[in-house]
Amino acid sequence: MDEVIKIVNDIKAGNIKPIYFLMGEEAYYIDKLSDYIEDTILTEEEKGFNQTVLYGRDVSIDDIVSTAKRYPMMADRQVVIVKEAQELSRTIDKIEAYAENPMPSTVLVFAYKYKTLDKRKKVTKTLAKNGLVYESKKLYENQVGDWIKRVLAGKKYGIEPKAAAMLVEFLGTDLSKINNELEKLKLILPKGSTITAHDIEENIGFSKDFNVFELRKAIGERNQLKAYKIAENFAQNPKDNPMVMTTGLVFGFFIQLLKYHGAKDKNPKNVAAVIGVNPYFMKEYEIAVKNYPMRKVSQIVASLREIDVKSKGVGANALSNGDLLKEMLYKIFN
Repeated sequence: MDEVIKIVNDIKAGNIKPIYFLMGEEAYYIDKLSDYIEDTILTEEEKGFNQTVLYGRDVSIDDIVSTAKRYPMMADRQVVIVKEAQELSRTIDKIEAYAENPMPSTVLVFAYKYKTLDKRKKVTKTLAKNGLVYESKKLYENQVGDWIKRVLAGKKYGIEPKAAAMLVEFLGTDLSKINNELEKLKLILPKGSTITAHDIEENIGFSKDFNVFELRKAIGERNQLKAYKIAENFAQNPKDNPMVMTTGLVFGFFIQLLKYHGAKDKNPKNVAAVIGVNPYFMKEYEIAVKNYPMRKVSQIVASLREIDVKSKGVGANALSNGDLLKEMLYKIFN
């Protein structure tokens, strides 16, 4: 994020590169930077003649170079943005010749999402030397909660730890998906609000009583009645609660319990850092680690691997999601 801020500040200060090669697994910042360049470098009057948006699937490197070599009309610069540039991955090395001597009056932007260039290659080094190469890396799951807080703080909002964790659990580490949901909440809630777990449940469609958080809590407390009730609801609503996602999250929970058992320093703050959870949830883990000795946790992890394989259709064609959920809970509780 700091690198993104620096790029934006350099552009604001007039330190504009002739080439921006934006690449990497996390599409969010690639889109944000390319949109910022598209929106700000040229005035609205200049954009008509001097801003071109191309798509990787529709053009060749030769087409891009030809467009980049044009002179601007009644403006100091032209902007050429190549969206979905990863579609050109087989021929992207051909941009090296242009990168050796780019047009100083052109700002050429590549949005090269979900892939990266080999940093050892001459083309990458040339792009970095005469332009800017930015790699947008995926955040680890335990980093996304802090990212959510920073993004919301910049917009004058707060968020409860449980609400942030719910977004991560249900949406994963895809920042674009998470940001879309945050934008919906910002339309509903006034500035200065703190987003709560209730706001997430009410406005993003997560069931208050039947969600993976409640299932995890019930399992940790060894509350079999509640766990089976949630499993029954999941079985009746498989589209909202995919089996693969459920087993993955329960598996992750027991891996965290293994790490908890293995931690030398059992101080809650230290354990929270070791297992990668918000300290807000440590009470749940403290209860669970007492209910599941290390040997039992190891057995459960092995069983969950088998359930995960079955949930993907291997050797369990006759079993429904409901049956698989019951089998999973039986092996956890017995």
